[in-house]
Amino acid sequence: MRWIVFFYCVLFCSKLLAADPDPFEDFAVYGETPSDERYEQNKGRLLFGDLELGFIVTTGNTNTASAKLKTNIMQDLNNWRNQLKFDSLVKKDNDNDEGDELSATRYFTSLQSNYLLEDKNNSLFLYGDYEFDRFSGIEKQASFVAGYGWRFLENRKDSIDLDVGPGVNYQVSETDESDLGYLLRLALQWERIVSKRTRFNQDISAEHSLSGLNSRIKSETSLVSQISGALSLKFSYLYRYNTMPEEGKRNYDAETSATFVFSFN
Repeated sequence: MRWIVFFYCVLFCSKLLAADPDPFEDFAVYGETPSDERYEQNKGRLLFGDLELGFIVTTGNTNTASAKLKTNIMQDLNNWRNQLKFDSLVKKDNDNDEGDELSATRYFTSLQSNYLLEDKNNSLFLYGDYEFDRFSGIEKQASFVAGYGWRFLENRKDSIDLDVGPGVNYQVSETDESDLGYLLRLALQWERIVSKRTRFNQDISAEHSLSGLNSRIKSETSLVSQISGALSLKFSYLYRYNTMPEEGKRNYDAETSATFVFSFN
């Protein structure tokens, strides 16, 4: 199943990059993209972004409860572009006489600050993140990276940011073994305005360990469509890959979700 989704994403992105015809041209008829698009509207404001919430309960032969909370808060100031992310997933199963049992607990937070250089499309950045994943084998991870950022493309429909830089990574396994090593991080953030009410996002980050430790890749493909006012519906596919999981653990996790999003500015 994951290969079908991956193939679809590759095909979808290849069509987006085609110069002629524009695969979103038909969508653009519905609500022409205004010249004061999302980033232009919020340039100079202190805070803007999204708050995402999803909750699933199943009862009967299978009793589970899952909750997902995610935030993406941004600043776009004269000399600084800042972004704070938080992502959490908690799942409980109750399929036996022992009561509720946690089967998934994951928390991830990151903060990135880009200092804009003279032409505004080039920047120097500082990035830090922390991840707690109780059931992945690598229970805790923290990274700190400094490097160069480049706004590769910015127009009425698209903005693409590329970041690359070296850093350090700290890892703690479920057996409380800790390691500190060096890494190289590459990240891409792409936002495309499909129509006045719909936007497409693709976020990819890859951290390659230079010290023989675990390397990781994270990719999220999403489509956000406005329902009414600040309320939107988001469909997303999240893929997470670790090169050195603990014994008995898979090296990937995939998550497909439909959640409500509240946008604020």
